[in-house]
Amino acid sequence: MSRDDTATGDTPIGYPRKPQILARQRVAQSRLFQIESLDLRFSNGEERQFECLTGADRGAVMIIAMPDPEHVLLIREYAAGFEDYVLTLPKGLVDPGEDIITAANRELMEECGFGAHRIEPLVELSLAPNYMRHRMQVLMATDLYPKRLPGDEPEPLIVETHAIEELPALLMREDFHEARAIAALYIARDKLREEKRRGGMDLL
Repeated sequence: MSRDDTATGDTPIGYPRKPQILARQRVAQSRLFQIESLDLRFSNGEERQFECLTGADRGAVMIIAMPDPEHVLLIREYAAGFEDYVLTLPKGLVDPGEDIITAANRELMEECGFGAHRIEPLVELSLAPNYMRHRMQVLMATDLYPKRLPGDEPEPLIVETHAIEELPALLMREDFHEARAIAALYIARDKLREEKRRGGMDLL
């Protein structure tokens, strides 16, 4: 967006100004999370109190690792929020001093037993932005090679290989429902389809 498209600061013309934060208070805190209460005044004068979940804003990565152009690696791990095992993409926090490429390769080695010669950022996703500030950087990893690093998982993760074109079948499974993983896989699938289409056109 250009400077001419904004009325004041980062507010687009025709959009209300961001609410004014009147007060901020820590409501609760655990080892991983912090709950804040925000007293807000909106541009029309209305005041509301919101609660949001915050924490160490180190960033996080989710990896679409492809052992070949047709398949992707998924992991099966225990999800405490559901008290059950789920199928999802490898992911984790960015450690201090890491960039997202380094973090993605480390997490891939820890959770799947592979490293990648090529890792490229794909998209940034959020989760429940009304209640938390968490952002996830999705990266695509290709040209894989065997490499295992010790991780912090309480038990070995099961790694499965699935065809990326079989996403509708994956959605029928009861253990595959994480919205970020679903969105990331569809975005990756469409990117691969477009690259394949362009490659075919180049051959004409």
